[in-house]
Amino acid sequence: MVRLAVAGAAGKMGRRIIALACQREELSVVAALERTGHTNLGVDAGSAAGIGHIQIPVQDHTEADFDVLIDFSRPEGTTKWLEHCLGRKRAIIIGTTGHSTEQLAQIERAAKTIPVLKAANMSVGVNLLLKLAGQVAAALGDDYDIEIVETHHRFKVDAPSGTALALRDAIVESTGRDADKDVIYGRRGETGRRPRRQIGVHALRVGDTVGDHVVHFGNLGETLVLKHVAHTRDTFATGALRAALWLADRPPGRYDMQDVLLK
Repeated sequence: MVRLAVAGAAGKMGRRIIALACQREELSVVAALERTGHTNLGVDAGSAAGIGHIQIPVQDHTEADFDVLIDFSRPEGTTKWLEHCLGRKRAIIIGTTGHSTEQLAQIERAAKTIPVLKAANMSVGVNLLLKLAGQVAAALGDDYDIEIVETHHRFKVDAPSGTALALRDAIVESTGRDADKDVIYGRRGETGRRPRRQIGVHALRVGDTVGDHVVHFGNLGETLVLKHVAHTRDTFATGALRAALWLADRPPGRYDMQDVLLK
């Protein structure tokens, strides 16, 4: 059995991870974690997740022995829980996005000591989309304009989404573009003619949208669209739990969902 600690336990993703993990015999939730001062501290994690009491209170620290910590908190939360995992020599799954350059460097350094799986999106479908986007961009070449559009709920605090940036990176890597010179984030005013090889990235915030990602490839004669729509957060939570089972006995290193799902 894999013992889980869940950071961001009172958030939308954390609650679903806890609820789904409690339905699986091969998983055990042993710690539910939130930031210091959170209003849910002391609340039973199962009650917060809508599944009834599980005798695990939401806390801002834990002495429980866990195998994998799943982090869906905030960038500053990742820093705290990463240090905790390093001190305990335990694996961590990072679903949080919006990290700074220094925070990303810290994650990479930690992967030399513990297993670290970081993914912008835990969905099976999205990870297939990432692979396809790179392949399609390489096959179509520079005659096709590329635009990435992501839509999320009004409460999301970072933009563009981590998944949109992962799509950007997949296309940049497969086509030899420059992530700094060839990518534009939104447009406004007199922008001039669209340059060849430019990748446009756009973020929409609409109501309670769970997560939509669309990649447009178009030339003067046709348009090809790759699209993924998430109907429920459970698709991400299920992927995170699958990753936890996979990561628990891995050696130190930097992993992503492509390792879990597609290799």
